[in-house]
Amino acid sequence: MGTLKERLTEDMRSAMKARDEMVTGTLRMALAAVGVAEVAGKAKRELSDEEVLAVLAKEAKKRREAEVAFADAGRAEQAAKERAEEAVLARYLPQQLTDVEIARLVSETLAAGGFSGMGAMGPAMKAVQAAVAGRAEGGKVSAEVRRQLAA
Repeated sequence: MGTLKERLTEDMRSAMKARDEMVTGTLRMALAAVGVAEVAGKAKRELSDEEVLAVLAKEAKKRREAEVAFADAGRAEQAAKERAEEAVLARYLPQQLTDVEIARLVSETLAAGGFSGMGAMGPAMKAVQAAVAGRAEGGKVSAEVRRQLAA
């Protein structure tokens, strides 16, 4: 079907035709973020699907953080809007790993690479992030790597 960016654009057009303002707005915002990322370097360039996924993951994370902030502030309606936007973005992201899957993946990667002790945090994180491949937030992965290296 072409690139992920093309899919986002097509889905936004479909949502506009269906008068689905929430999906239209969310995808418009996502495409704007992709556009910003495309001009961020020295020269404008097309992002690969992996780079577009990274932008979408960052946008989804912003929605989760905003949802928590609004919920904590007692603004349920705004929190629900953020949750709905995050659900739209989640359609385009790979299935996220559970905490148990992250722990298993980290332990397998640490064992395979022979990583031990906190001094190995950098190379261990690099290896684990490659194995995770965008299926979990960096903070969660980092915390698990740190926990297992310290054990």
